[in-house]
Amino acid sequence: MPVISTLLLAQGHDLLAQSHGLLAQGPDWIKFDVDSFLNQFWSDTIDGLAYGAIYALVAMGYTMVYGVLQLINFAHSEVFIVGAYAVFFTLSALGFGTSAPNLGIAALIGDLVLAMLVAMLVSGLVAVLLERVAYRPLRRRNAPRLAFLITAIGASFAIQYAIFAWRGPNPEPAIIMFRPEPVFDIGGVIITSQQLVIFVAAIVLMIVTDVFVNRTRLGRGLRAVAQDPDTATLMGVNKERVIVLTFLIGGILAGAAALFYMMRVPAGAQFNGGFILGIKAFAAAVLGGIGNIRGALLGGLLLGVIGNYGATLFGNGQWIDVVAFVVLVAILMIRPTGILGESLGRARV
Repeated sequence: MPVISTLLLAQGHDLLAQSHGLLAQGPDWIKFDVDSFLNQFWSDTIDGLAYGAIYALVAMGYTMVYGVLQLINFAHSEVFIVGAYAVFFTLSALGFGTSAPNLGIAALIGDLVLAMLVAMLVSGLVAVLLERVAYRPLRRRNAPRLAFLITAIGASFAIQYAIFAWRGPNPEPAIIMFRPEPVFDIGGVIITSQQLVIFVAAIVLMIVTDVFVNRTRLGRGLRAVAQDPDTATLMGVNKERVIVLTFLIGGILAGAAALFYMMRVPAGAQFNGGFILGIKAFAAAVLGGIGNIRGALLGGLLLGVIGNYGATLFGNGQWIDVVAFVVLVAILMIRPTGILGESLGRARV
């Protein structure tokens, strides 16, 4: 996968420059604090799993499109951020604002489910529109893969700056959905309601997606196209329908991730807010095995946890990305296909 290797190398150069910048700012940036790492190990693990679940949901969109089309859809990060705006506008219309609403449990759950469904719908429609406008004409002309990659990057910037022209450069006002409350205390580690909601809901969505791909008729068609599109077409599988379905599922998962992201980052709706998260999600897909749905889950969770460990160990949150990507590169040097390394087309039923 030379394109992926080139992109990771470029990202590695950026991270190396970032690490040089951190080092240049003096010894305060280098705090190899083992005591803090050990004391915060479990709290960092729980918090990292919550963030990692968000990465994993977005990573599944990358990995499914790559598994079917061998395409790195870099505009997927903008599909995600459009979902974040859908969450913002839906919750704003429902009366949410900069302080937690005074609602009962049933009403709060109903509002959050509605916001998630709207975000799923909007992100899914944007993903399908992206496939129809940007990628389908290239497929019909048998364009080279490089043309798809350039188009994906161009589409990403086009959506990003369309949002910029519409909403401006500043993030939208914060939306507080609810105050995190302690739910469990395990060995002195507090698990909050927010962390629990994000992790459990994301895992359920990923299990449903995995079951759909591996146990349903449409899922079998999707895997058949991923394995051999020409043979699948001869066997009666509608390849174009499968491709649209793939983009739709990826968009739906990105919309769900947008709700959970806005829980953690209340002012997360910003025109370029999906860029860094999209890079991390793509890295998670590569880490687990690009084209592997379960690999995206594993890669996302690992990336979230490893980043938190690095930030605590080195004493500064800006080390999160550096440590996570260094670990990614180290693992790929040992296992270039990722941890699981099984493509969508060869996924076992």
